[in-house]
Amino acid sequence: MRGLSFCNRGRDKIKILFWDTNGFWLYYRRLEKGRFKWPKPTAAGHIHISSQQLNWLLSGLNSEKP
Repeated sequence: MRGLSFCNRGRDKIKILFWDTNGFWLYYRRLEKGRFKWPKPTAAGHIHISSQQLNWLLSGLNSEKP
């Protein structure tokens, strides 16, 4: 899966921009309680996660050590 993810400063909202064969999908999720456990970026400021790690992140689990 190829896409871009954005999280707000409070880490309770996430947007994912995903390219499908004909256009873009925009996924948006907001947590009522708690925060997303956002992985730490590399020195260049990038985060690369697998689709399984994305599922863990969206489920509120730690994507680095589930």
